[in-house]
Amino acid sequence: MNAQIFLFEKNENFTSEIYILGYTVKSIKMTDQLRQKFENLELNAGLGKISAFISMSLGLLAIFGALCFMFPSVLTMPELRPIYAKHYDIFYFSLMFGITLSAGFGIFSALFRQNRYGFYGLCFAVVAAVLGCGLIKAPTLPNLPFYAGIDYFILTLVLLALIFIPLEGFFAKNPDQKILRVGWVTDMKYFMLSHIGIQLFTFLTVMPIQYWITHLPNNPIVPFVQTQPIWLQFIELLIVVDFVVYWLHRAMHEIDLLWRFHAIHHSTEYMDWLASSRLHIVEVLMTRFIATLPIFLLGFHTSAVFAYLVFISFHAIFIHSNVRFRFPYLRWLIATPEFHHWHHSSEKPAIDKNYAAFIPIYDVIFKSIYMPNHLASVYGTVGYKIPNSFVKQFTWPFKKYIKRLRQHFDHSSKS
Repeated sequence: MNAQIFLFEKNENFTSEIYILGYTVKSIKMTDQLRQKFENLELNAGLGKISAFISMSLGLLAIFGALCFMFPSVLTMPELRPIYAKHYDIFYFSLMFGITLSAGFGIFSALFRQNRYGFYGLCFAVVAAVLGCGLIKAPTLPNLPFYAGIDYFILTLVLLALIFIPLEGFFAKNPDQKILRVGWVTDMKYFMLSHIGIQLFTFLTVMPIQYWITHLPNNPIVPFVQTQPIWLQFIELLIVVDFVVYWLHRAMHEIDLLWRFHAIHHSTEYMDWLASSRLHIVEVLMTRFIATLPIFLLGFHTSAVFAYLVFISFHAIFIHSNVRFRFPYLRWLIATPEFHHWHHSSEKPAIDKNYAAFIPIYDVIFKSIYMPNHLASVYGTVGYKIPNSFVKQFTWPFKKYIKRLRQHFDHSSKS
């Protein structure tokens, strides 16, 4: 009887493992198919592709937006909810306007250009309209301590797309690079994860620091820093944090264990504004933790920190963008797209150079600068090929060490 129960439980667990494995493989295949259909896609005018893409994009964002209106307590950031309440009509009109645009482009693409993806966009717009018009009564959810920043994802994506897609279109360093280039689907998943999971990332990085600082003696530097004007604190933040980030970034290139995580960021072979989002979750947590330490230890004012975070976030996207700006006089003082593109270059002289996130002088001082007169043109990792799948990129850094561990156990079992 006990043997039968044991066999039943073992078979049940084995079946569950097969089911989970099958589900994972199926998900990977679906994402592979998604990338095959929508990556390296030329948006030629006159075929309904552009209108279909706009319709599908706006339709999906409108669905997310409608869900935010239905479940604000769990899908929106608490810091932004007072703004939504104060300007409710503006945000609701924006949602309806997005749905209308999605439907309009979808109808044009589907009926006048016979493009099936235009029909998909129209379907998304209809779903968003049903959700957003109050036809479905949403249950009232209690205020929970946890939330998903879907509103943050929508707002930043729309804002950045409106800025950088035209900017890269008019001032492209590589004019032949497609908007829907290879890897953009994977990068969009990173962008979505980093924004929707903002609370989780903040909790895992900030909370340990706050707990640690409460057990430290009073820092005599803090009162001195806090009495300074906000603009001076902002400049000090740039100098101090970038010094810390420089050495962390350099360590990621020189220490094999750290490089395997950072290599994911360097795996992109096309530079644009969306490529800045390709960061392994381990690197995100590690960077945010290390970069946040001096902010808390020195006690910078909240306003200065907020201004710094907004500025440095936009700057990080800008230096990855596909633009040809050179900034001949500023490029030695402030990191520019030219400076950071060389950091991503796979050309031999440029490898392991230009570590600074904002202040290139650190690279000059520590002899890691590389800034020739021409622009970088070839990107990616050298010596091995990192998979383009989001899931495979997550597991890739661990494979080397899992393989060693298995070999160790196999050797131990044989001996």
